[in-house]
Amino acid sequence: MLNLSPQDWQGIWLTLKLCCYTTLILLVVATPIAWWLARGHSLIKTLVQAIVALPLVLPPTVLGFYLLTALGPKGPVGGALVAMGLQPLAFTFNGILLGSVIYSLPFAVQPLQQAFTAMGQRPLEVAASLGAGPIARLYSVVLPLCKGGFVVAATLAFAHTLGEFGVVLMLGGSIPGETRVLSILIYDHAESLDFAAAQRLALLLLAFSFAVLFVVYGLNRRRPFGPGVKNHA
Repeated sequence: MLNLSPQDWQGIWLTLKLCCYTTLILLVVATPIAWWLARGHSLIKTLVQAIVALPLVLPPTVLGFYLLTALGPKGPVGGALVAMGLQPLAFTFNGILLGSVIYSLPFAVQPLQQAFTAMGQRPLEVAASLGAGPIARLYSVVLPLCKGGFVVAATLAFAHTLGEFGVVLMLGGSIPGETRVLSILIYDHAESLDFAAAQRLALLLLAFSFAVLFVVYGLNRRRPFGPGVKNHA
């Protein structure tokens, strides 16, 4: 119906792959950070919060530029990889995956931090008094009470990655099958004055993004995620 070309399908597959990998990595990385921020009272908490939230206010091209500098063959990370006989991460799928994880980090950390804070310490203390160990408290208390936070964090991380442009363009360029995700492909179509192709993909992204948010709002309406995560959903 949309009459998509093979390169469009390639861009769709690459975008979904990037979104899924980024979301899974972020849930693993963001959970301990959010837990520490929700529970910690260290003096460096404010510093860590500011670093985590920095992508919210930093222009994507600035973040992409610094990542390109660091991950390129002459950068500290890219140079170290080259010295070990490995390929630098700039202009590779793994490079834009790392950039996506950093760029979407606050969208996963903040809902989880809010959910952990809203849960409070009391349920954990009750479970501990009944003999539940740390692992049992995680599965029997934290995950059930904070599942809404995980749903919102995963949804926001996925949706935010779906629309990434500046970081991906700076760090990955437009390499078919490697870094040319949908947002870059739309830009390429528009730049080549193929507005019909750009409109088809833009409409697809618009419909998918709306559907994701509609489902999340619908789930939140039927079963509220809790006072700690309502504002995000």
